[in-house]
Amino acid sequence: MSPFRFSLVKAILGLIKPARGNIKLSLNSSEIGYLPQGSQLDESFPITVKEVIASGMEHGLKIRSRTSKSREQKIESALETVGLKALHSRPIGELSGGELQRTMLARAIISSPRLLVLDEPDTHVDNQFETELYSLLKELNRTITILLVSHDIGTISPYIKTIACVNRDLHYHASNEITEEQLKVYNCPIEIIAHGPVPHRVFKEHIHK
Repeated sequence: MSPFRFSLVKAILGLIKPARGNIKLSLNSSEIGYLPQGSQLDESFPITVKEVIASGMEHGLKIRSRTSKSREQKIESALETVGLKALHSRPIGELSGGELQRTMLARAIISSPRLLVLDEPDTHVDNQFETELYSLLKELNRTITILLVSHDIGTISPYIKTIACVNRDLHYHASNEITEEQLKVYNCPIEIIAHGPVPHRVFKEHIHK
């Protein structure tokens, strides 16, 4: 992750203060779910899928009065949402990359966040899981605001609503259309996958400044 993007995500999460200006969110830290790039877990540690997911309830969260769900019910619901009920007792060291990412996603959503921040969630996963992941995120987006960080704007464009390009500056675009203006922000060749009757790829020329 570029230092600019990394700093922006940390500022949104409230981990650092902006050098200038302010970031205003109408929610507190317990209402933000975060899925970092990579699991950041010691996979040799003897902990199960269920225990990892349950740990997402410990950070600044007391079961909210607005829901009658018990702790166990919330864990079961999270497991079912990401399709891991059958693996709830499996040690994390025995999971595939996609299964581990599902586990971490369940951990991020178990507190019923209003905002879910995802940092390149498709890193180190196979193509099948990538497709399933974006379909799952699309469903979650019905009730949760999602901020997804990705280099692969061509692949994610069918699933997103707006785009913010970060390269020293932040350029916000109120649609999911990939424009010439957005490509110029990067000053670097970008592989675009065009969806349609005949899928094809477009490579922009490399511009040096």
